[in-house]
Amino acid sequence: MKSDLYTAIAQIAAERNIPRDAVQSAVEHALKTVYKRITDSDDYVEVEIDPNTGAVEMFVVKRVVEEVEDPTAEVSIDEALLFDPDAYVGKIYRTNRTPENFGRIAAQTAKQVILQRIRDYERETVYEEFKDRVGEVMTGIVQRADPRAVIVELGGKAEAIMPSREQVPNERYTPGQRVKVYLSEVNRESRGPQLIVSRTHPTLIKRLFELEVPEVFSGAVEIMAIAREPGLRSKVAVTARQENVDPVGSCVGIRGVRIQNIVDELQGEKIDVIEYSPDTISFIANALSPAKPINVSLRDEEKVARVVVPSEQMSLAIGKDGQNARLAYKLTGWRIDVKDPDSIRSEDTEGDFLRRAREALADVQGSDLMIQGRQPRLVRPDGFITLRERDFGPLPDDLIGMSVDVELIDDTVNVYYTRDLRARYHFESGASLALYEDMATTDAS
Repeated sequence: MKSDLYTAIAQIAAERNIPRDAVQSAVEHALKTVYKRITDSDDYVEVEIDPNTGAVEMFVVKRVVEEVEDPTAEVSIDEALLFDPDAYVGKIYRTNRTPENFGRIAAQTAKQVILQRIRDYERETVYEEFKDRVGEVMTGIVQRADPRAVIVELGGKAEAIMPSREQVPNERYTPGQRVKVYLSEVNRESRGPQLIVSRTHPTLIKRLFELEVPEVFSGAVEIMAIAREPGLRSKVAVTARQENVDPVGSCVGIRGVRIQNIVDELQGEKIDVIEYSPDTISFIANALSPAKPINVSLRDEEKVARVVVPSEQMSLAIGKDGQNARLAYKLTGWRIDVKDPDSIRSEDTEGDFLRRAREALADVQGSDLMIQGRQPRLVRPDGFITLRERDFGPLPDDLIGMSVDVELIDDTVNVYYTRDLRARYHFESGASLALYEDMATTDAS
């Protein structure tokens, strides 16, 4: 072995950005492997490397026992006494067994083992670095691009794959291009960790809003739902979690600068930001923006919404190739049947449907939609929620950080999670009320 072995270890550690102890461990492991190949032995050995000269010595280590059960790690007391008069049962017996030819051939063999160990270490390091980062948006550099997959470098020696299914159809990727990608999967494979990134995942849009809109990042504005057709158009429903915060205006920014930055990152994909409402009718009406419905009626058993829009806005409501209505369906979960007044008039045998629709619309516009029905609230780390500047709680620990629905009926505050009633409070005093099993927990929407 070379006398500057320690210098070589330090150099490898610096070039590969690997801790020096890890490189030295790889060297020692390689030398043990070479020794076993040369001696054709399975004995347990220890390696000693002189830090000054780089000289390597191999020691077979065995424990002295009365009766040998494991020859690779034990030696009998009778045999030990032949070499060491002071041997006794339980003593650790070390014998220098450095082969005479443990030189150039051993070094060449060790080199291959060392490189393999270093590659294994690098792969494990990449896996450990990224396994807890699934769901994050990262900036990468395109290395290679073909119809099947795009290879994106995520920094250092980490490479991610963007399969064709995760690529936006109308985007073109070129080597050296910087792109923001969503890390969707990290899989441990025999040939190294497999990182899967996406440009089509809906959460990519949410993460971009968190980067561009401080109110979204801080939680003052919450993204409630996202519907996306990658590369074409998206709808994002937002709501305010703090008083006097305009959720739509915060996301759009002054003169649209915030939303434009996100559109530019998505290479021109259009984004509609709408205000979320706990009232299903209002939410559906908002989701059809830029169209302004005259009336929305629901068929709960079929989960179909019948929406009446002015005749001149039919094309806006439906969108090109039905895109606007389709995204509204994805956003709200309700199938949307768009009608104009003429078609309604021909279907309305009694002739007064439009009158009732206009009256219903006037009632909706004149009411405070944020007070009626259930309202979403975020459970704070202390377990409390806020309603009309009053705090209620604490809620069960499994609800901390979750979004719950709050309904105020008379003087009682009902708290729902996934449509189940989880807590009740007296509005004025804040006192917790008994939870009865026979109380209705049906969806207020």
